[in-house]
Amino acid sequence: MAEILALVEARLRTALGEPDARAAVTFLGTDRIEVLRFIDGDVVRYATLGMSVQPMADPTATLADPVKGPRAELVLSVRLGLADTDQVLRKLAVLAASPQVEGLIVAPGASLDVGEPLWPGAPFSSVLVAESGGLVEDLELEEPMEPVRFLPLLPMTHNEAAWKRVRGAQELQERWLSHGTDLRDPLRASVALD
Repeated sequence: MAEILALVEARLRTALGEPDARAAVTFLGTDRIEVLRFIDGDVVRYATLGMSVQPMADPTATLADPVKGPRAELVLSVRLGLADTDQVLRKLAVLAASPQVEGLIVAPGASLDVGEPLWPGAPFSSVLVAESGGLVEDLELEEPMEPVRFLPLLPMTHNEAAWKRVRGAQELQERWLSHGTDLRDPLRASVALD
């Protein structure tokens, strides 16, 4: 499994450059999760490292397959210097550990909620999981293992999260797009949801 971590970190470095900081969190009964920070101009990106070591298992399965199943890491991008966003490190580690702890399968379109602001003063406590393949390409692994997908996280306000539950992820993303919402603004207000 150390080999998977090395490949994942190499893919992150290829796509995002050298990390300027990293933090590690270990939760009781889970593998160690690291969060790497990358600075790209006026944007800071946080990427998890360790979530993909084990495949995510169907919570209804009686026995988890140690090889087959979806694998992912999480990537969050925000504007630098507008808020103390480094406080998100532990929350990202919590989200990355959720497949092991809660038996969740994290996939595009899902909502993940940490129950408190992502960083001090943040109007967000939840994120929308977006499609992989944009910023960081999927990492193919040897068969029968599934590729590691690098899933972008899009912070949602409470109103946006409630609207998404009713209307769906696609409609929320279209609403953001049509209103020109800057999803990297760490202090942005909710998009108009009329």
